[in-house]
Amino acid sequence: MTKTLVFTDMDGTLLDHHTYSFEAAKPALAALKKHDIPVIPTTSKTFAELQPLRENIGLDGPFIIENGAAIFIPHGFFKQKPSGTIWIDGYWCKAFISNKNYWIKLLEKLGSEFDGKYKQFSKMSISEVQEATGLDEHSASLASKRQFGEPILWLGTDEEKLRFIKVVKDRGAYPLEGGRFIHVSGNCDKGQALKWLASEYQKQHTTKVNTIALGDGKNDVAMLEAAHVPIRVLSPVNPPPEVQKEEVYTSTLTGPEGWNEMLTQLLSL
Repeated sequence: MTKTLVFTDMDGTLLDHHTYSFEAAKPALAALKKHDIPVIPTTSKTFAELQPLRENIGLDGPFIIENGAAIFIPHGFFKQKPSGTIWIDGYWCKAFISNKNYWIKLLEKLGSEFDGKYKQFSKMSISEVQEATGLDEHSASLASKRQFGEPILWLGTDEEKLRFIKVVKDRGAYPLEGGRFIHVSGNCDKGQALKWLASEYQKQHTTKVNTIALGDGKNDVAMLEAAHVPIRVLSPVNPPPEVQKEEVYTSTLTGPEGWNEMLTQLLSL
């Protein structure tokens, strides 16, 4: 028997890029629940902002935060304590990188070379976060409670951005470009987190695992390339990310409409 696990980006994929609605994905979400197929949010969002979203959508399984920085697994999802995890806030947590203070200090060491070229997320006011993300005040407050990486909002030219990315890479960071921010953090990504969770599932349930991943941005590429079935969901603002796989599916619709379209077709829901 093979167990299917669905890993999904949130903003622009399961959630509409502009309105954050998941209304159009409800038919596929209901069918996946009926077939006991876990939907695992795999997102750049924080623990704090993902909790109410999971509850609102009706997802109660594992979730991956801050671009693969950590996985949180609810009690009872596995029969045994997952390897390498610690108990935090009612979940088994597997962390892959240092906390955010490490990456803030790394940016401080860049000196004045990129002054005025970007805004650090940790230094933005709630109203600035709202302006950059379109979130309401409460959601923006939750988004600001990051535990691991440090996102930056790029204000300079594309050429300056490429130089910035090289500089932080040379200092040991692994920057990831999302739909809105560049995420400065350590050697983690959504693909690494997907592989770890799929391997743990296979080990604890003694069954083969088929992984499906859905995303719309560059920070989803590692997850899409790690999955057995990669699905690019069209974005209204960015081109589909380049994925190095022989077979890659791409939706014809955007956001949650594309999410519903592709899972309904591929899984015959």
